[in-house]
Amino acid sequence: MNRSRVAVIVLFAIAGAVGAALAAPYLLQQLFEYLKRLNMTPAEFEAFMRNPRPETPYAGATNPASIFAIGLLGLLLGAFIGSVFHGVGIRIGERWDQMRVGDKVTLFLGIFAGIVMSMPFLILFLNLGRVVGPLLTVGFILGLSSIAIYALKSMEEFLPWQRNAGPARKSGKKILDTNIIIDGRIYDVVRCGFLEGQIYVPNFVLEELQHIADSADAMRRQRGRRGLEVLRHLQNDYQIDIGSQDRYAGDAAEDVDARLVKLAKALGADIVTNDFNLNRVARLQNVNVLNVNDLALAMKPNVLPSESLMVQILREGNQPGQGVGYLDDGTMVVVEQGRRAMGETVEVTVTQVIQTERGKMIFGDIRQQRAEA
Repeated sequence: MNRSRVAVIVLFAIAGAVGAALAAPYLLQQLFEYLKRLNMTPAEFEAFMRNPRPETPYAGATNPASIFAIGLLGLLLGAFIGSVFHGVGIRIGERWDQMRVGDKVTLFLGIFAGIVMSMPFLILFLNLGRVVGPLLTVGFILGLSSIAIYALKSMEEFLPWQRNAGPARKSGKKILDTNIIIDGRIYDVVRCGFLEGQIYVPNFVLEELQHIADSADAMRRQRGRRGLEVLRHLQNDYQIDIGSQDRYAGDAAEDVDARLVKLAKALGADIVTNDFNLNRVARLQNVNVLNVNDLALAMKPNVLPSESLMVQILREGNQPGQGVGYLDDGTMVVVEQGRRAMGETVEVTVTQVIQTERGKMIFGDIRQQRAEA
């Protein structure tokens, strides 16, 4: 429990105890009068209503033990209200920080308009009693404010402060999906300091990992267990939040990818993945995606036509006479007339470089070098 939460709970508890202790004599007296009326016969109650009697003083209303008991009840109630108030305040603060400036202006103007529209009715409501009047006043203000905010939101495209408002403010959080955890490279990316901000793992991703780890298929079971092991190492070495914000992820009946996108939009977070389909879906909904595969491709050395490479020919290519080798980073090199150099390490002149979604393919030629040999 952090210090701010403790401070809020203590303040509310003290306020609750003091308020309850001060109000205890009045509350106990009113309770005594109410119980006394309940015990009246119908004739006595009818006579009382025609001619109300003065209140009979209740000796227990000023009893220190009674006041202490009411104060203790107020202390507990105040602590509970303080805890709820702190949690709600934190959530409201997070949502407020993530809102666009235009949305903040709309919210402020809607509340102001609701208060102004409710002013003519306040005097009428305040004359209805100590309890009913304030409740109706607050309800009326909230209702009119909601209507005003809804009306302003429906006219967003015509409001000057909503033009070019841009996306919601980023929170800096990074949400990990199931595939990137199973992949395992995310631990090295975090360890090297290339991933800033708080790392967040939703509970439904953890549940999917556990489901994969319990699969009857040996391969899937091994992948799931590896993902859980990677997550354990991350949790041991770094601050990871698991499941605390899942309430923004929508209905549990939706698939994992849809919930990830919805959660990222609500939190202003980025999704870290290597899933091509999730990447496309998230980008279509203006959610930023950090793809580890893209990072790996970006870190591969650039190779230009006419450069020379030393490549070991490992197998035949798809076309007659071709040989295939690989660079140290796994990039495939297709060598024309390389079949006759199978098993040898040769110098290849690059003729073409093709970028695909799965990586780079390099085409080269050793005919000149072989001819010179």
